Amino acid sequence: MLDLFAALGFHWDREKIPHGVPTHSLERVTFHFHRMLTTYVWDASVLEGNPFTFPEVKTLLEGVTVGGRKISDQEQVLNLAESSKQLLALVKAGKFVLNKSLFTELHGLVAKNEALEWGHFRGEGPETNYTPDVGLGPEGRYTPLPTLAGAPELNRVFSGGIQALEKDVENAFEKAAAFFLFGALQQFFFDGNKRTSRFMMNGVLMSAGIDAISIPAAKAQDFNEKMVRFYTTKDATEMMAFLVACHPDAITIQQNNT
Repeated sequence: MLDLFAALGFHWDREKIPHGVPTHSLERVTFHFHRMLTTYVWDASVLEGNPFTFPEVKTLLEGVTVGGRKISDQEQVLNLAESSKQLLALVKAGKFVLNKSLFTELHGLVAKNEALEWGHFRGEGPETNYTPDVGLGPEGRYTPLPTLAGAPELNRVFSGGIQALEKDVENAFEKAAAFFLFGALQQFFFDGNKRTSRFMMNGVLMSAGIDAISIPAAKAQDFNEKMVRFYTTKDATEMMAFLVACHPDAITIQQNNT
């Protein structure tokens, strides 16, 4: 367990991870994700501070442009939709894998024309000096590993983290949630880390027959406050519980674990 926590860079109370999370067929979970796609995209855009309303996102995803909005905001929504569709296709085809190539492939869709670079780890492209940080409000800033040419440390940390998750975490819900927080903490990319890591989380969940998680737009502030505490304490227990509460089967999960 200490090896797992050391590899990921954070810890959590494993006793509080839910068991008895409802599972369904792959067809059923992918159909649910497809049906909820507009909601997932809108929720994710709200977390990024995107001003698009739900009806505007729906209109845009139907192929109709929305007047009076910035091109960059529109592109962010379309990128989220494209990433969602690609994730769905990978899961449906049984091709989703928790690895670097798929992580960077999804990032290439999520952060296209938005991040400084996209589709590879920090340091694997032309920019090898700039290290981004995460603003934590009154708590200051969180600075991840520095950007270095070739990203040796980021690759080492990613490889070690994946190995530890595969070896020590059997529970699909726990593994999925831990990967999201791992990606959010280590900041493998210049931008789009949380979004891409949530897509990976949902790939793990759906591949195990568990419905995907969306952070509801109404819980954006709650999400941000809990993430600040996660960055400052490196304790993921609260965020894990929050993700359970955001799951479509949250009430059933709660009943199964009381």
